[in-house]
Amino acid sequence: MSMDRKIVKKKGIKTKHIYIALAIVVLALSIKMMLGAKTPTYRTKLDKLTIAEVSQTEFKDYISIIGTVEPKTTIYLDLEEGGKVVDKLIDEGEIVKKGDIIVKLVNNDLKLQILNTESSLAYQSNELRNTLIGMEQQKISNKQQILSIDTDIIRKKRKYEQNLMLFEKGFVSKEAYLISKEDYELTRQDRELRYQRMVQDSIFRENQKLQMNSSLANMQQNLNMVRERLENLNIKAPADGQLGSLEIEIGQSINRGQRIGQLHILDDFKVVAEVDEHYIDRVRRGLSASFARNNQAFLLLAKKVYPEVREGRFKVDLIFDGESPENLRTGQSYHLKLELGKPVEAILLPRGGFFQSTGGQWVFVLDDSGAFATKRNIKIGRQNTQYFEVLEGLQEGEKVITSNYDTFGDNERIEFK
Repeated sequence: MSMDRKIVKKKGIKTKHIYIALAIVVLALSIKMMLGAKTPTYRTKLDKLTIAEVSQTEFKDYISIIGTVEPKTTIYLDLEEGGKVVDKLIDEGEIVKKGDIIVKLVNNDLKLQILNTESSLAYQSNELRNTLIGMEQQKISNKQQILSIDTDIIRKKRKYEQNLMLFEKGFVSKEAYLISKEDYELTRQDRELRYQRMVQDSIFRENQKLQMNSSLANMQQNLNMVRERLENLNIKAPADGQLGSLEIEIGQSINRGQRIGQLHILDDFKVVAEVDEHYIDRVRRGLSASFARNNQAFLLLAKKVYPEVREGRFKVDLIFDGESPENLRTGQSYHLKLELGKPVEAILLPRGGFFQSTGGQWVFVLDDSGAFATKRNIKIGRQNTQYFEVLEGLQEGEKVITSNYDTFGDNERIEFK
């Protein structure tokens, strides 16, 4: 006879329980790893960072540039005649008066050319004068001929009248009378023709004389100009001022038209600055600038903006608007603030090393607790030497890490120890 046996369940931890526990631990670790991978975190000490507070205040749109003092007017010294340098009387940087000889040149070919020209002009002048003398002599000769004819007319008229009276009384023949009459009338007609020719000759000679006198005056002027070329071998100061660069040496041969230096007129000055090409669309004539010297502010205006960009920069000429500093000297440098626009109310973030790492596209913003900071995208507008203008992403009163981000790597959360 068979009997049923009651099976008693064993108490204690079973194998499946171990597997379940392991599965729970693995799941927890996976979740923790997933959470850690989702928010990469960098830990550092707060006192090693620079923290700045976002503010809402007036933004002054300016850039800081370095300006150099230069004379407002500069005269270039270009040679009118070439030659060999024989003497340099004044050195660079010296003050000169108008007419002072700076450099002396010599040009033997020019001297010979001038002598030949003088001889040619003198010969032509003498020929013209001889022609004028001949014309005057011809004029006197014509007058003498008219005078002689007038005398002949008087005599023939007297003979004609005598023959007429004698013919009427029958003392001379008719032929003698007619010959005297014809001689008298012919002489009168000849005198009329000679007089007309003399008048025409006189008009022609007067016109020719005017032309010759004009030619003589031009020749004399040319002769004076040729002689002045010798004087141009002495390079003189065209005005009062300070001699700038003088790029010549004794014994050097210089060609006509070559530039040897410049003269600075010291009655007024300007400031020349170089600006980064990033601002070329915003810098224009009329913009204001300022700088401080001896606790006094001086104002300037942009007078000229040069369009050429060289090595990433372009030039701007500025003139003083009102009072200028005393004892200005060429070459002095000043740090200028060039205003690009009027001040406006804006959200401002102090400048810092973060910009080199992020390009101003994002920053780490501190949590209200101050225990950590998280990455946030922002949008930056204009900037000056102190602040960035924040267009999007930050609010007044928030605190931002503004020091360099290079050590943070790709982490998106910064926790403070």
